[in-house]
Amino acid sequence: MRTTVTLDDDIAAKLRDRMRRSGATFKETLNTCLRRGLEEPTDTDLATPFKVEARSMGLRPGIDLDDIGGLLDLLDGPARP
Repeated sequence: MRTTVTLDDDIAAKLRDRMRRSGATFKETLNTCLRRGLEEPTDTDLATPFKVEARSMGLRPGIDLDDIGGLLDLLDGPARP
């Protein structure tokens, strides 16, 4: 598709810099940048909340949640003097 676009000065400068670094033509550079920009997630994609479904993990037999010292020994090993 052939079309005419008007670029802001800062965008044109960035395209020229990217063209110089990559060695690509203006058309290739512009298409690459547009593809990358259009593939980024949109605001509606980002607005979808992340949901965690809770589930019971149960307790191992013999673990007493009321014995904090015992739990710490279980997790970290016996306390050293």
